[in-house]
Amino acid sequence: MRPVRFRAVKVAFAAAMLMASPAVMPAYAQSNHGPASVADLAEGLLDAVVNISTSQNVDGGRAQPPMRAPDGSPFQDFFDEFFRDRQGEGPRNRKVSSLGSGFVINAEDGIIVTNNHVIEGADDIEVNFADGSKLAAELVGADSKTDLAVLRVKPVKPLTEVPLGRSDTMRIGDWVMAIGNPFGLGGTVTVGIISARGRDINSGPYDNFIQTDAAINRGNSGGPLFNMNGEVIGINTAIISPSGGSIGIGFAVPTELALNVIDQLREFGETRRGWLGVRIQPVTDEIAESLGMADAMGALVAGVIRGGPVDDGSIEPGDVIIRFDGKDVDTMRDLPRIVAESPVGKAVDVVVIRKSQEQTVKVTLGRLEDSDQLASAEPDSDGMTDLPDQLATAEVLGMTLAELTDEGRQEFAIADDVEGVVITAVDPDSAAAEKRIEPGDVIVEIAQEMVMTPQDVEDRISALRQDGRRNALLMLAGRTGELRFVTVRMD
Repeated sequence: MRPVRFRAVKVAFAAAMLMASPAVMPAYAQSNHGPASVADLAEGLLDAVVNISTSQNVDGGRAQPPMRAPDGSPFQDFFDEFFRDRQGEGPRNRKVSSLGSGFVINAEDGIIVTNNHVIEGADDIEVNFADGSKLAAELVGADSKTDLAVLRVKPVKPLTEVPLGRSDTMRIGDWVMAIGNPFGLGGTVTVGIISARGRDINSGPYDNFIQTDAAINRGNSGGPLFNMNGEVIGINTAIISPSGGSIGIGFAVPTELALNVIDQLREFGETRRGWLGVRIQPVTDEIAESLGMADAMGALVAGVIRGGPVDDGSIEPGDVIIRFDGKDVDTMRDLPRIVAESPVGKAVDVVVIRKSQEQTVKVTLGRLEDSDQLASAEPDSDGMTDLPDQLATAEVLGMTLAELTDEGRQEFAIADDVEGVVITAVDPDSAAAEKRIEPGDVIVEIAQEMVMTPQDVEDRISALRQDGRRNALLMLAGRTGELRFVTVRMD
């Protein structure tokens, strides 16, 4: 009978498995079980994890006018008295509270780490410990870019602290444990693994999150993410959830990024980041091919900020930065983080690819300041030459080009310090239109060679085709002088 035969097969398979020697089983099969229990580990860490409650006085605005009884009603005096007592007649303030998590890193000094968004704007901060005691906390310093904050309390009895470990040694699949204050319930332990590293969730310029499936919910913000040695390797910061609860996608700031920020906040009460003074954009496959690079890597310098640390010509627009102070720049977003972690005033070696050649230049870092003028600095016009008034045009890659004259500047509202070849029209079906090139854009360089006339553009495109290039790298200036790079297909 079929059921009997099926049973016999199962019995034979089970017997074979019992007879198999463990020595022949794959190594990963012997180590794919999670920890039998994390009770001992959690017991020694719970006292160092705290709940943080904050309150903020918010101007509630002017109260609504009291309700009125119908005209002629004998109850109008009652209405006036009733609503005057409850609504008042002037502006009213209300107190808003919030909850989060944190952890003690220095018991003697009462130093606690949490998220900036947990305490941002708070008028009062209170730390609640696992034994039920409470202490008022002062803000030592906060950094919105990494969403970290450091608090200080004055201990009345010994506190429990936890060590900060190395997140850069953690691997995808390693077990981790989160402790925090989800939904204000108090100390809660969850376990999971590291699902991914280096996540960019567009929350700030230095995103480099650890992703974990350990349950993290609202109120866990600022709590620690531990490795199995009881060391903090991340600060739980954000979740992706359509419902507000955990769906197994949580993010933590790695300690490799947090350590320097925490040290600076403790020492200075603020961050002091290095600043290179360049505008950058990603190196795409097309840009890499147009520059003769074997792989798409590094950060393409789209502009140098006037008055910045590298305004001396050490780094030029069109350079591709591939290594900074001995650290590889694999993608564009690596560079801001690496530069920010470098000390202000430090002289560092920067490896760039310039005109298909690898070069090393030395630069001295400035200090990054939060200032609008740094983001809107205009390019320098020194060294530029005036163009002749004679008008010449050309049709190249679906673009109609002309020399940049005074009339052209006026027509397209192009700034006086922008130089190059102006684009007067773009074929809507061309590759240039696909890259959102518009009339009024100015071609400054092609393949890192300056162009001043339409003939220069034609010559450069012709030379690239003869070299077997499929794409042309254009440096374009906007009407106000802001630079960007685009690649246009030449086939």
